[in-house]
This record gives sequence, C-alpha cells and structure tokens, in this order.
Amino acid sequence: MKLGKLVKVKDLRSVWKNEAYDFTTWLAKERNLSILSDEIGIEMELIDTEVPTGSFNADILAIESGTDNKIVIENQLEKTDHTHLGQIITYASGHDAKTIIWIVKSVREEHRQAIDWLNDHTDSEINIFLCKIELWKIDNSNVAPKFQIVSSPNNWSKTVKRSPDNKFSATQMLQYNYWERLSEEIDENYPNLKSHKSYPQNYYNLYLEKNIAHISLLVNTVKKHLTTQLWISDSKDFFDFLFEQKDEIENEMGLKLEWERLDNKKASHIDVFQKFDIKKNDDWDVAIKWHLDMASKFQDVFNDKLMEF
Repeated sequence: MKLGKLVKVKDLRSVWKNEAYDFTTWLAKERNLSILSDEIGIEMELIDTEVPTGSFNADILAIESGTDNKIVIENQLEKTDHTHLGQIITYASGHDAKTIIWIVKSVREEHRQAIDWLNDHTDSEINIFLCKIELWKIDNSNVAPKFQIVSSPNNWSKTVKRSPDNKFSATQMLQYNYWERLSEEIDENYPNLKSHKSYPQNYYNLYLEKNIAHISLLVNTVKKHLTTQLWISDSKDFFDFLFEQKDEIENEMGLKLEWERLDNKKASHIDVFQKFDIKKNDDWDVAIKWHLDMASKFQDVFNDKLMEF
C-alpha cells in the first residue's frame, strides 16, 4: 500500500492574503465555521462580520446554537501580540459575549499563560479559547485547514464556580454527572451525535442542521421521568408542517409523540417520555441508552423534515 506524505503549509498568506477580506470571509461561511465548532465543541451560528465595537470592529460575532450566548472570534494570521489580547477583551465586553475565540498562526508563551490565567480567574459564564490555524496537504492535494486548541477552559473547575461557595446542590451534582456520562457515551458509541460540555442543569441540547429547531434531552427529578424533545424556537409554520405529517412521522419513528403547539408562546415542542428516577435508580446506562436512541431517531427524521421544509 502506497501512503502519501503529510505536508504542512507554512505560509498561511499563500491562501489567505488578508485577514479581514480573505480569512474572516472564509471562516464566516457556514461549512467553515462548523469546522471550528467541531474542534471547540460549541455549535456556532454567524451573526455578522466586522461588527462595530466602539471605534474598533470585531472580526466575527456569532451565537451559540440554541442559546442567547454571544461568541466573539478574533483572527490573527501572525504570532499573538498584546494588541490583539486587549482587543478580544474589549470586543467581549462590548457585546457581552460569553465565549471568546482567538485564532492565530502561532502563540507566544506569555499569551498562552495569560489566557490560562483568565480561564482560571473568570466566572463559569466566560470561556476563552486560544487556537492555532494550520494548513496541511497530502503530497500535491488541495490544502486543508486544521484548528488546534492551545488553551481552553477547564470545564470542571469553571462549572464548579457556577454555584455560591463553589458548591452544587445535590440535584445539580446529579444532573452534571448524568450529562457527563451521557457525553462520554456519545463520544464512544454515537458518532451521529455531537457531544459538548456539561452543565448542572436539567437539559442537554443537541443541534440540527438549521437553527430553528434543536433536540433537548431532559431529566425531571420531581416528576421522575426523562424527556426527548424537539424544541422549535420560533416557527409555528414548521410545527404545522410537521403536524400535517404526524401519522407518517410517528409510524416512521415507531413512537407515540406529544405535540405541543403552545399558541400563546413563540416556541413549540414535540416530546416523548420515559419513566425513570435518576435519584433512586443508579442504572444510568439504561436511561442514557434510551435518551440517545431517541435522540438518534429524532435526528434522523426531523433533520430530513427540516431540510425539506
């Protein structure tokens, strides 16, 4: 078997001559932003490029899918410097961003230490990523981009900071541990789904091809049940489109679903439930398998319907 040789392209500007006109424009395209999303572990959707922030412009302003959390992305096709370190903080404060992503060609050690320090000393709402962008090719193939994370939040230590006195309630701790186990199961056995960081809360979101809907997995420790849910954020038309095919969808999934149009609210949702008390039943593998099997069915069917819509 003949194998090719992996070659690193050292001159990024041979592909992107200008940061603003070439690299930022390239990264802002949905398929390229998704490459960064996969590496970071946060699903992102573009808001705009070159967004005014006082007398400066943020390269890219995005939002975390399924949330109101703003993301600032600053691009630098050179080695890190103090100017850009100040800019990312300025842009984040100007847009009240929860996540900062600084993309660079190479990293000075003092700037890596600065980002590590910020991640250690900011509260749990703020996440800062320092990433290198590289270009690679095999022999004479087309070049391919690769993002490499140099500094990132310590998810556990930052999540611990979410509650007063650095302590979770017993329920929060239970929720966090459950989602951590579920994330590990996704990574090991569900390649069709994408895991992400876990939080001490009652839901865990999985994202679809378009942002008008996503899948939510929920645990209810009061009613003692699990839910897999299609959450439609702001489109009664999409809910009605699906409801017209209700029998076909339920037959295809082999499920009886609960359909909630919620006429007095912007959102709608479609649910399936399973009795399970995660407080008393320690056989979480059963619950996690149910959640992820349902999520896979939801993704297969509703992604197709979403694209058709």
